[in-house]
Amino acid sequence: MRGAYLILGATSAIARATARELARQGYHLTLAGRDMDELQRDAADIRLRFSVEVEVKPFDAEDFAGHAAFLNGVVDDGGELDGVVLAFGYLGEQTRASQEFAESLAIIQRNYTGAISILNLCAEYLAARGRGTMIAISSVAGDRGRQSNYIYGSAKGGLTIYLEGLRNAMFHRGVHVMTVKPGFVDTAMTYGLSGMFLVATPQAVARRILKARDKGVNTLYAPWFWRWIMLIIRHVPETIFKRLKM
Repeated sequence: MRGAYLILGATSAIARATARELARQGYHLTLAGRDMDELQRDAADIRLRFSVEVEVKPFDAEDFAGHAAFLNGVVDDGGELDGVVLAFGYLGEQTRASQEFAESLAIIQRNYTGAISILNLCAEYLAARGRGTMIAISSVAGDRGRQSNYIYGSAKGGLTIYLEGLRNAMFHRGVHVMTVKPGFVDTAMTYGLSGMFLVATPQAVARRILKARDKGVNTLYAPWFWRWIMLIIRHVPETIFKRLKM
């Protein structure tokens, strides 16, 4: 029998697709997020399609004080966890964030601080069991600061560095930590944005995530070609890069 996964930010497009791929493999799930009605609908659909157990839990990334109780509740109601998928985030609006600190703070809290708060707890839980997988969605936006989204990019860049350190620490305790860096994906977050190209589907990204998990991959660019796109962008000299509009 397969084990169980907790999916944080379960109403995001990538999370939904990943949940269905995990259910297809026979894993029981706990779907967590803010929109309980939407979570309940997704849970009912997954139960019907894949005949697995699915729990639903309210989760707020910014309720730091409540994260420990939340995780305890997940385990009490859904059983021991074998893995965690963190898929919540907030793109925000760069122009507004540069003028209003409240928007900057929302971007930072929802993409970085909230992620660290819950991932620290999940890591210690899995390490105490001596096994498990942690999959966290970061972004190619964190590979280099660009004028179009540098607040969001800085939060995702911070998350990427945190995951590198967590991976180093958890390796010695039997837990695999995988960083996922999607490029442009067809999601509600990116709907209507200009300048998008080579857009991937959430389903394709989810399948790559689970294949990479099985191979023990540490950092996954999805689709694969974003690794080379970002390699080029990272190596553009700063004297040139600062003149570009990206």
